[in-house]
Amino acid sequence: MRTALRSVIETSRNPAIPVVEQNVVYGETHVREKNPMLKMLLPVDGSEASARAIEEFVKRLDWYREKPEVHLLNVRMPLTGNVSMFVSKEEIGDYYREEGLRSLQQARDYLEEKGIAYRHHVVVGEVVDMVLQFADEIKCDQIVIGPRGLGAVKGLLLGSVASKLIQLSTIPVLLLK
Repeated sequence: MRTALRSVIETSRNPAIPVVEQNVVYGETHVREKNPMLKMLLPVDGSEASARAIEEFVKRLDWYREKPEVHLLNVRMPLTGNVSMFVSKEEIGDYYREEGLRSLQQARDYLEEKGIAYRHHVVVGEVVDMVLQFADEIKCDQIVIGPRGLGAVKGLLLGSVASKLIQLSTIPVLLLK
């Protein structure tokens, strides 16, 4: 399914990561030549834990000498079955884009309200794999996540995505709850 989508969806520099939506939305991004800005990746799934993690991250922005470059990332799971037989590639791409933007909306509104510049991205694939690949592609300095998101088992102390990211990432992961 992912291969079929690549031709429709705008792809990032890494063809393994199909990017549905990628845009600078608010404020300016400044890149300095000597000391480039830290890049922070905040995976967002639209859950309450995700929203709290972003709020806690914003509270901690004074930890950094300068405001980091913030990237919001929403990962959409690929549609399964024979969907492409009945729905056009363009419609599938639109579906991913709309659902991804809906999941990002609360985080985008919050960052805009706080006057924080960010970029948002929507990609399609397996969540942990896409977060790690995307973090590597943009040369992110840190991944900031909540303890659990919209997974099937909400009673766990640490969600499976957070747990896998912490185990597999070579990039520091900041867990905020």
